[in-house]
Amino acid sequence: MTPAENELYQDVVMDHKRAPRNFGTLTAPTHQAHGHNPQCGDDLQVALTVEHGQVRDIRFSGQGCAICIASASMMTEAVRGRDLALAQQLQQRFRAVLTGQLEPEQAQLGKLISLAGVRRYPSRIKCALLGWHALMHALGDSAEAPDLVTGAAAEPVTEPSISPAAP
Repeated sequence: MTPAENELYQDVVMDHKRAPRNFGTLTAPTHQAHGHNPQCGDDLQVALTVEHGQVRDIRFSGQGCAICIASASMMTEAVRGRDLALAQQLQQRFRAVLTGQLEPEQAQLGKLISLAGVRRYPSRIKCALLGWHALMHALGDSAEAPDLVTGAAAEPVTEPSISPAAP
């Protein structure tokens, strides 16, 4: 990554931290999950409305570090209006980039590529993935992150946790 690209990417991340997109709550979500990372204190709620196999609306709320909030903000922009299968594929590519299984240039991540540098900081990967894990859990993909988030549309969660295991 060139210094100019690095600066641009840092600007994108900080813009999403300062003014997160789709931050707030939905009045009647069809799906939701709560994610918490006790190692750093990141705590997010992801709520969405799914109609006819598409993410019609999505919001997140909570608190977290700049990487966590920026990632969740970019996630909501990236998956809103998409088919569930495409949203899941995007999550898999994003996760593969952060865990070093896929090069950023091959992943077709759009703005999410600005978070690719997180892969150089293993302790921060969970920060970038927390919102995504909550999204996948809300959609019922418990195999993706069985112990990373807890919650479901019908069950409010009061004490979620995140596993200390690698993402």
